[in-house]
Amino acid sequence: MASDLEQLCSHINEKIGNIKKTLSLRNCGKEPTLKTILNKIGDEIIVVNELLNKLELEIQYQEQTNSSLKELFESLEEDCKDVEHLKENIPPHLPQVTVTQNFVNRSDLDPEEPVKVEEPAPTKKPLKEQRSIKEMPFITSDEFNGIPAYMKSRLTYCHINDVIKEINKAVVSKYKIVHQPKKAMSSVARNLYHRFIDEETKETKGHYFVVEADIKEFTALKVDKRFHVILNILRHCRRLSEVRGKGLTRYVIT
Repeated sequence: MASDLEQLCSHINEKIGNIKKTLSLRNCGKEPTLKTILNKIGDEIIVVNELLNKLELEIQYQEQTNSSLKELFESLEEDCKDVEHLKENIPPHLPQVTVTQNFVNRSDLDPEEPVKVEEPAPTKKPLKEQRSIKEMPFITSDEFNGIPAYMKSRLTYCHINDVIKEINKAVVSKYKIVHQPKKAMSSVARNLYHRFIDEETKETKGHYFVVEADIKEFTALKVDKRFHVILNILRHCRRLSEVRGKGLTRYVIT
């Protein structure tokens, strides 16, 4: 019971002390000299609060970056394990390189046995040459360092190259359909093919390009403000150019 009274008294005394401090500060605010100091302290508190907000945003960004790097590291570890597994388990049925003897010593042949001449195997008709599809090269670290800070903001080297990877995916998927024989096309591919052809212009003829519809069709990228900021960086680095017309923006691989 005594300890409870002591705690209650301590709590009341603490409250009284806080009230006295508040009244003291209130009285200080009425004095001109101290009022100026208190205003400066208030301004400093606002500045510190803004810095704390920026620090919190930076911590969130670093946590996201750390998470992305951790995922990348785990992916690379799995790839390394797969490579080592393949290296240690090369299938024995793979064709071995054999050396054929083109010349036979005539002294080893039986003079009375007719010589059998083997006819060469018919050569296979060469496969139709596949057309290569131009892809966008990744941004180098030197190029990234040369991008103006206002342009890249919080974007990282990996963010930009991840988008390049997805754009290349869209380009390859699109032009595989364009180069595909029409007879072998499905109805979906045929519809896409006709859209691709309709979007061609004189400026894009002979070039590889995509539009936003292709990005949405073949990738999981979000065509948002961040995406357009990265497109602006890619134009700055001369990875692509824009051709506008018929209500469309065509992103041409340069």
